[in-house]
Amino acid sequence: MKGTRQKRRVKPSAGSLEGQLLLAMPRMSDRRFARSVIYVCAHSDEGAMGLIINQRAENISAPDLLERLGIETPSTGLARSGDGLSLPIQIGGPVETGRGFVLHSADYFVEDTTLAIEKGVCLTATLDILKAIAEGKGPERALLALGYSGWSPGQLESEIQANGWLHCPADMDLIFGNELEQKYTRAMSKLGISLSHLVNDAGHA
Repeated sequence: MKGTRQKRRVKPSAGSLEGQLLLAMPRMSDRRFARSVIYVCAHSDEGAMGLIINQRAENISAPDLLERLGIETPSTGLARSGDGLSLPIQIGGPVETGRGFVLHSADYFVEDTTLAIEKGVCLTATLDILKAIAEGKGPERALLALGYSGWSPGQLESEIQANGWLHCPADMDLIFGNELEQKYTRAMSKLGISLSHLVNDAGHA
């Protein structure tokens, strides 16, 4: 997390996947993205950026992280939707793994620091949102991702053409649901795809 302002949004290009989900194909060769579901936060002619939403960060909890950042957590709990100390912490991707990004519902918004993406989903990467969550003033739904997934100009399009990714519309329950192990299967089902059938097909030329 950083206390600086976020860069202003680059206008999405035609055919942008911003606000959609990327689903790794079973033949994905990069193990870091195996069975990953990625929420695309930005996609333009300058490249793409997204957060993996179904990989839990091991060996770190919300209380530990907030303590490291010097953020006090009152005994009243953190989030309106429940115990904020259980704020999900996930691996957002292999780039800048020491930096945190909070993907959240649009009921929390700070001018110049919060990026509105699509359909009530926003992104904030400053400490202010964690302080708000700790005080019980944060968004109703949120997840914290460490690191992000990034693509240079044209790279994501090339990977999709090479059958590395599928994409589908996102929904709030899939983005913020706690059952991470089911997100991949649920996202595939949105496309009407049986995972077992897709795996079998992947073994054929």
